[in-house]
Amino acid sequence: MAISDNSCQSLLPTFLYSTPSLTKRLFNLEPSLMKAEHRSPFISLGDVGGRASRVVVPSPKEGKIELFSPAFYAACTVGGMLCCGITHTAVTPLDIVKCNMQNITSGFGVLVKEQGAKGLFKGWAPTLVGYSAQGAFKYGFYEFFKKYYSDIAGPEYAAKYKTLIYLAGSASAELIADVALCPMEAVKVRVQTQPGFARGLSDGLPKILKAEGVAGLYKGLVPLWGRQIPYTMMKFASFETIVELIYKYSIPTPKQECSTALQLGVSFGGGYIAGVLCAVVSHPADNLVSFLNNAKGATVGDAVKKLGVMGLLTRGLPLRIFMIGTLTGTQWGIYDSFKVFVGLPTTGGATPTPATSKA
Repeated sequence: MAISDNSCQSLLPTFLYSTPSLTKRLFNLEPSLMKAEHRSPFISLGDVGGRASRVVVPSPKEGKIELFSPAFYAACTVGGMLCCGITHTAVTPLDIVKCNMQNITSGFGVLVKEQGAKGLFKGWAPTLVGYSAQGAFKYGFYEFFKKYYSDIAGPEYAAKYKTLIYLAGSASAELIADVALCPMEAVKVRVQTQPGFARGLSDGLPKILKAEGVAGLYKGLVPLWGRQIPYTMMKFASFETIVELIYKYSIPTPKQECSTALQLGVSFGGGYIAGVLCAVVSHPADNLVSFLNNAKGATVGDAVKKLGVMGLLTRGLPLRIFMIGTLTGTQWGIYDSFKVFVGLPTTGGATPTPATSKA
């Protein structure tokens, strides 16, 4: 059954993922099928602004994962869990050095000398559990809220204010994701920065619960929101924008004609640049989280007094820029690789040009 031009409900996010030739390959859309009137592979945004124009984008063939279906959100959730859990655990040594630079100004050499090679992977278990859970909620809910807010705005305004959609969707997702992350973050920071506190998750979590109760696991939640929400807003909005600009100005070939390898390379490159911006925006709050989790009973005022404004802004920043840039680029590479693996297009890209309808 042909889809009417007036069917413009919940359609904006489809063109955010539009990759015609890639979608055609992934969903086996043959030329004869694409020409069939009874089974149109396109979705139309209908009349926009009172003009007979539409944005035409490919629609997945039945039998594969349908965009914005429960299976789609489940795939994005699993992809987020994999990309965040794997990458954060892999950079545990950098994270330990960064945390210690924020507290005792030590580096790799001092850490290995004092604690041995095993010291570089202290806290890997709470890191894996915490960031896997956070990534699942962050990416899954980002996709959900991006569509949800697009539906509320309607196609015309969602296209016009798409950056605000990215920002609102990522902020909403991170608000939820940090509730899952916060307990593990509290354990991780103490294991990594307080010598003798605990060996890892198995003894660190019960120790905090016994001494401070559940509240002890969540005392860093507000500073964590202060760090992670701006970070995630920058991460998703800048990534979407950077990827669109890369395809528009740096690659002569349209995205839909690029190879999968090139598209995944763009995902990594755009993610790396976005990660650098994320690190700068969220670094002061990152220092606060480390200070509050490491100093029992400390307040934000104590942190500002102890570290100073410049200390909050710059202490440990170069290493964090390198770490977050690499981390974020790799995350987007893994996430989009997983999406391609399950039959979905990569994230981001140029917005299609509206096509004028014939009367």
